[in-house]
Amino acid sequence: MFAPFLAERRDRLLNLIGEKPVIMGILNVTPDSFSDGGRFLAPEAAVEQAKKLAADGADIIDVGAQSTRPGHTPVTAEEELARLEPFLGELTQSLDIPFSIDTSKAVVARRAAQLGVSMVNDVWGLQKDPAMAETVAETGVAAVIMHNRNSTDPNLEIISDMRQFFDRSLELAEAAAIPRARLMLDPGIGFSKTRAQNYAALAGLPALSDYGLPILVGVSRKSLLAESGAAPDEFTLVRTIAANLAAARNGAALFRVHDPAAHIAAFKVYDVIAR
Repeated sequence: MFAPFLAERRDRLLNLIGEKPVIMGILNVTPDSFSDGGRFLAPEAAVEQAKKLAADGADIIDVGAQSTRPGHTPVTAEEELARLEPFLGELTQSLDIPFSIDTSKAVVARRAAQLGVSMVNDVWGLQKDPAMAETVAETGVAAVIMHNRNSTDPNLEIISDMRQFFDRSLELAEAAAIPRARLMLDPGIGFSKTRAQNYAALAGLPALSDYGLPILVGVSRKSLLAESGAAPDEFTLVRTIAANLAAARNGAALFRVHDPAAHIAAFKVYDVIAR
């Protein structure tokens, strides 16, 4: 049994795309995420951060219970659920905002949908867990298909590799009868790419426009935004905003960020100029 408001919130989110830059606030309930690991692991801290993200104007909140940073330690589905279940159902009931679950495990995605989540953000683009595409179809959630690789290959032409990956993911989605209107693409910035490939992926977003799907970009606080060898405090908000404005110019429609309020202010100025 899935939450009765799942479809309404899903459609509310999908209807926003194209009307304005859609801001996805990040809520990591993990001990080891690269930027905020451990800060929101306790259920009460997670709830307070979700409320802050919503108050700051996030259009959707993306909840992750396993870090996907380079060198992360994989956790079981049981561990992900143990981190999510103490608060997620209460949170989706109390906040009238769509929620996304950042997972590549079908069992976690299904349980999250039962708890009221309206979207699955899969960093393996439906390809890691053979049951994921069917789960997305059955639950009725929207889905983010992110490009990823098992390893970095500096010799790749990254846009071609992304297209091959997306083609396979979309074949899986079609076979599972996921409506195309519920799908979006993510170039996977910071995932198994060299610095040059990450920038090429951002610059090459227009090459993905023929898919006719919204593009989500997640660059917030990532080390590739700083000068090579810079200290962690160089991974600044202004660099994140600059990258997201460039991504918007290249066709991105959704932006996964730690700082919704600052991005909303920046996009208001960008929108006036762009229109």
